[in-house]
Amino acid sequence: MKHILITGSTDGIGKLLALRLAKEGHFVAIHGRSDAKLAASLKEIKQQSNNENVIGFLADFSDLNTVKKMAEEVSEKMPVIDVLVNNAGVLMTNSNSGTTDIRFVVNYFAPYVLTNGLLPNIKASKTARIVNLSSAAQSTINIQALEGKIALGANEAYAQSKLALTMWSFHLAEQEPSITVVAVNPGSLLNTKMAKEAYGQHWSPAEKGVDVLYDLAMTDLAETGRYFDNDKGFYSDAHPDAYNHEKIKELITETETLLQY
Repeated sequence: MKHILITGSTDGIGKLLALRLAKEGHFVAIHGRSDAKLAASLKEIKQQSNNENVIGFLADFSDLNTVKKMAEEVSEKMPVIDVLVNNAGVLMTNSNSGTTDIRFVVNYFAPYVLTNGLLPNIKASKTARIVNLSSAAQSTINIQALEGKIALGANEAYAQSKLALTMWSFHLAEQEPSITVVAVNPGSLLNTKMAKEAYGQHWSPAEKGVDVLYDLAMTDLAETGRYFDNDKGFYSDAHPDAYNHEKIKELITETETLLQY
């Protein structure tokens, strides 16, 4: 039995993955930002999987203080984390998180804060693994946008946030050799709420994304410090910036300054 935490798992591929793992008898922790949705998802997953070892954590990833609080709660309840799937993400939204674009906050800063808060628990596992959900959309990061000094369009902010996540994945893989860290594009326009809200259509079933996340989380498909492109069905090159050590260093330095680490 593995201990697995999946963020953004009250709907979409995160929820489907949680259900699949719970059915296999693993200890599964889900996360959501709505109390009602989290409670409903917990009940549903427990009933459908016949597994009582399913717990939930509440946090709004656009508020990094609640992310830090969640990290503390998870640390207490899950002394060992075998797999962390950073799945929570946002593309289209009506809300904002203050100065910095909400897509940077939810898609990059929140998983950065959560993961760093949980590193001792992850490193306590003999088979530690982190799966970060990237995207086919990756675009060179504008540091001024990261700082909240200039505004970006939704798609551009999303693409930059996903490249930031990918660059950090590669950095983390180097920093933490005992953890397998992989970035993945689970598939473009899967049949999920996010795709429907953004584009009103989908190309592939959600299960395509669930299958690759399962394989990267649970099988020997995962290779640390790499990017798996599920549109192609194999490991591929991420954006060139993800291999630029100077740009990665600049991103991490800026991130730690903004987060006051």
